Amino acid sequence: MADQISRLLSIMARLRDPEHGCEWDVAQNFKTIAPYTIEEAYEVADAIERNDMADLRGELGDLLLQVVFHARMAEEAGHFTFDDVARAISDKMEARHPHIFGDEGGVMDGQRWEDIKAAERADSGAESAMDGVAPALPALMRSEKLQKRAARVGFEWHDVKGPRDKLLEEIDELESASDEEKLVEAGDVLFVAVNIIRRYGVDAEEALRASNAKFERRFRAMEQMATADGKDFASLSLDEQEEYWQRVKRAEG
Repeated sequence: MADQISRLLSIMARLRDPEHGCEWDVAQNFKTIAPYTIEEAYEVADAIERNDMADLRGELGDLLLQVVFHARMAEEAGHFTFDDVARAISDKMEARHPHIFGDEGGVMDGQRWEDIKAAERADSGAESAMDGVAPALPALMRSEKLQKRAARVGFEWHDVKGPRDKLLEEIDELESASDEEKLVEAGDVLFVAVNIIRRYGVDAEEALRASNAKFERRFRAMEQMATADGKDFASLSLDEQEEYWQRVKRAEG
């Protein structure tokens, strides 16, 4: 394994060589590579969702390459090396598992895990419960994390009735909003919806991905059914399209 890591590091160093490297690789910087890093992470998640282990192997390699790329650029600038990255995450994992690598006993439950992370944030100079929630996260995921941080310091409805009532209020505000206000009011609707979903122990990002996949699957099936019937789906009335929707649902059931 160490040989292959060394090989990969050497390949990246060669690609980034100012004189003999690849022009595209040499021209990149942290900001230009960041979108590819995010894309590769999503492709890893997609391979897992499809349970495609051969594809997952390749996608994990692509994601590892992103780590190596960023580490190489950092080394060139004198910030840190790949070894520093590996050492930092190793130190963090050992510190976050004192029941495994330390003298503490007990079980690592969710509260203990969050307490350890909170202590890390405090040690790093965090001044707010909101510190450390990356702005670049997908919006639903970030919304959930912000809400969890607020809940840990007591800023939370006592039960699900609170956010459910608030959701109806936000929908009413969206309906009456001016064009200039609609963006903010629509965001409030989504934010409260995430709160409700979180109360049921469901990951909002994962839930929406599942619904997106279900809708796409059913829509494609409707189009195929209509084509098999010799009809152009787009030219059908809404009632006729709804009939196909119900046919697809019955077929799935």
